[in-house]
Amino acid sequence: MNHTTDTSTEVKPVRRVVIAGGGTAGWMAAAAISKTLGKRLEITLVESEEIGTVGVGEATIPTLVTFHRLIDLNEQAFMAATQATIKLGIQFENWKDVGQHYIHSFGTTGKDHWSAGFQHFWLKGWARGLARDYGDYCLELRAAEESRFAHLPRTGLNYAFHLDAGLYARFLRQFSEHYGTRRVEGKIRQVHTDPANGFISALELENGECIEGDLFIDCTGFRSLLLGQTLGVEFEDWSHWLFSDSAFAVQTGSVKPAIPYTRSIAGESGWQWRIPLQHRVGNGHVFASRFIDAEQAKQQLLSTLEGEVLTEPRLLRFTPGQRRKVWAKNCIALGLASGFLEPLESTNIHLIQRGITRLMQSFPAVINQVDIDEYNAQTEWEITHIRDFIILHYHVTNRRDTPFWRACAEMSIPDSLQHRIDLFRETARVFRVPNELFAENSWIQVMLGQGIEPRSYHPVADLMGDQELNGFLEGIRGGVERMLRQLPQHHAYLQSYCPAKAM
Repeated sequence: MNHTTDTSTEVKPVRRVVIAGGGTAGWMAAAAISKTLGKRLEITLVESEEIGTVGVGEATIPTLVTFHRLIDLNEQAFMAATQATIKLGIQFENWKDVGQHYIHSFGTTGKDHWSAGFQHFWLKGWARGLARDYGDYCLELRAAEESRFAHLPRTGLNYAFHLDAGLYARFLRQFSEHYGTRRVEGKIRQVHTDPANGFISALELENGECIEGDLFIDCTGFRSLLLGQTLGVEFEDWSHWLFSDSAFAVQTGSVKPAIPYTRSIAGESGWQWRIPLQHRVGNGHVFASRFIDAEQAKQQLLSTLEGEVLTEPRLLRFTPGQRRKVWAKNCIALGLASGFLEPLESTNIHLIQRGITRLMQSFPAVINQVDIDEYNAQTEWEITHIRDFIILHYHVTNRRDTPFWRACAEMSIPDSLQHRIDLFRETARVFRVPNELFAENSWIQVMLGQGIEPRSYHPVADLMGDQELNGFLEGIRGGVERMLRQLPQHHAYLQSYCPAKAM
């Protein structure tokens, strides 16, 4: 039997991957794809040195450690090349109220019972005058407070990095090119689509060169040149929950040894970040422009800086939210091209990584709608829970001292977040979602830190008398302190483990 093929609807195998844009998103994608499938695919990355990258995503979370292990990236070489330091958590200053602070660490606090989490036993101990601060039962938090760190066996200490985003992209470029990625210098003049199916067929550069591909990855930043502008995927605006829409970024010289945590310092209409690297400090001010003008925000940032100012403050404007789909036809958007949640919990590099990992786990032999729908559903589910976690910091606060904080406290919040808050306030239980980024301990640390006091705890905690409960709590705290004393100072450990390369 003879068959005729309709070439206009022919299903083509994915052989050529084209990445539009470099920066952190583009080169992370190139690194993972080339290391894993470089022998099977033709991978091309198009970027222009004339187009700057945002490059301020310099604080990360522990999932980046996992990403590096998946692609066999040498950690010591990476940390030396990117002037990286260790990050054990984030210290939130003035968030619950002015003059108060807490740390959201990457560790696990205490020991759970199968029927109830550690927080229930701690709450009883706190009510009975037997418990110390909740953070005293977490090694990562105590290590952050005392600026200590070392790699422990069996991944005994959860950590992430502070890194120089520009140097990170450069490091990943070398890694990717080693595994076969071809870099093309040039600006994209036009995105060509197939009139038969609307798929992207090629990127035309200003010099006339056309880069053809089967699968395109949009890493063009806020422009979203492929997914947004060419394919017309709409953007869902979340600014009614997340008021901040602007940020200034500036670098300063180091004036003291780097601490192993990020500082997040709440101000009158937003917050400032402090990210210590080996060779400098990254600083920024995230603010809501309807509550403070840009010049005032810049001056507030400059007035609080420590050390020599190395760069001119750079203003970034953004709309918090997400594309309604991050995969359409044969185009997947990563990083800012897919959406943006402000950097409060350092989730932006994580979302790039998750998008890449999800792609690698479902890499299409041919483009099909089933893969696209599943990818988009998983992405939407994940970003929604991260969004809620960030809103929590703003909404649950005792601050009423400025119009910004009053608006945060009074705004309506997503039902999904309200349920979590209500459940914890009434029962001390945390609503669990399988495989979500921020696990139970993260929600507990932030909800307690922001001032939610549970009204009850699990009755299993009452099975312990005071003496037994005191022994249980002190045993955990004592173990944390003993391990803490064995850890070297963070700064000294970096000097021996990954001394920064000369700039």
